[in-house]
Amino acid sequence: MTVLDDIGHTARTPARRKNHPALKDPDNHTGLKADMDLTTPADRKDRRDHRDRRRTELARFLKACRARVTPEDVGLPPGLRRRTPGLRREEVAQLAGVGVTWYTWLEQGRPINASEQVLLAVARALRLDGTEREHLFRLAGVSSAALAAQPDPPVLDPSTQVILDALAPLPAAVSNTRFDVLLYNRPYESLFGTNRMRTDSGQFNSIWCTLLAPPCCNPFLNRDEALPRMVAVLRSAYGKHVGEPAWEEHVQKLSARSELFRELWERQEVAPPVTWLRVFRHPKVGALRLNASYLTMPGVPETYVVVYVPEGPEDRARIEELATLPPGGWLNPCHEYGAGA
Repeated sequence: MTVLDDIGHTARTPARRKNHPALKDPDNHTGLKADMDLTTPADRKDRRDHRDRRRTELARFLKACRARVTPEDVGLPPGLRRRTPGLRREEVAQLAGVGVTWYTWLEQGRPINASEQVLLAVARALRLDGTEREHLFRLAGVSSAALAAQPDPPVLDPSTQVILDALAPLPAAVSNTRFDVLLYNRPYESLFGTNRMRTDSGQFNSIWCTLLAPPCCNPFLNRDEALPRMVAVLRSAYGKHVGEPAWEEHVQKLSARSELFRELWERQEVAPPVTWLRVFRHPKVGALRLNASYLTMPGVPETYVVVYVPEGPEDRARIEELATLPPGGWLNPCHEYGAGA
C-alpha cells in the first residue's frame, strides 16, 4: 500500500512487524511508542511480577473480607448447608450489582479491569471501612480519588478526651478541617462558649461562631485579622473536597448567613494551619493573647488537636483563672460582665 507524503511524493507505509514490542508484550500500553521504551526486559518482568503479586494479595484480601460478613449482616437469609463461613461469591456479586463470573475472576486475581464505581460497590457489599476501601483500591491498582467523597466519620479514642483534660489549664480541642469542634476540654469550653452559636445541625464550629457572634460577644478581639486567616485555611482544605455534599453545604450555609464570609471566600486566598497569635476576649477574665499550636492525629485524617498557649505571664495567669470558672459565661448577656459592645 502506498500513500502521498507531505510534498506529494509517493511513500510506502511501513509494514507491520510481527515482533513489534507493542504487539508482542501484553503489558505494554504505550502503543507504537514502544520503540522508544528504554526499559530493559528485566524491568518489564519486574513490573509484571509486581502486578501478579498485587493481584494475589487482592484475591486473599477479598476472600478474607467475604468470610467475615454473614448473610444476616447484609439482610440475606442464612440458607442451608453453608460449607464456608461468610457470604458466597454469588451473594457478593448480587449485592454489588456485578456479574458472578466477573467477581469470581476478581477474587481469583485474574488480570481484569475494575473501575472506581465497581470497586466502591464491592466495598459496600463487603462492608469495608475507609482503611479497608483504600487498601482494596491500592491492591487493584486503581486511583483512590473516589474514596474522598466517602470518608468515614472520625472515630476518636476515648483516651483523647483524657489527654485534652490533662492539658488544662490550656484550652485544647480536637477539630477537623471544616473547623467542626469534635472534643474539647473545660478551659476551651469557657473560652469559646461552645453552647452558643452552633450550626443548624447543632455542631459547634469555631469559624461559624467567629463569623456570626456579634462584636460584643465575639471570642476574638482581633477578629478582623483572625477571620481572613481562618477562611483561607478553610478554602485550602476545601480544595480536596470540591463537589462533596457535606463541604458544599457547609460553604453554602456560611455564605448565606454571612456577607463577610462571601467576601473573604471570593478572595481565593489559601493558607495552611500555622501557629499565630490570637487575641481572645472573655466576659470575666478579659483579654487573652494565645498562640494556637496544631498537632496531627495519626489514623484520623484531616483531624488535629489545637492547643492555645499563653503569650506571656499575664496571659498565663488569666488562663489559670479561666480554668477555675464554670463553663457557660458567654450564655449571659455581655453587659453583666462589663464587656461592652
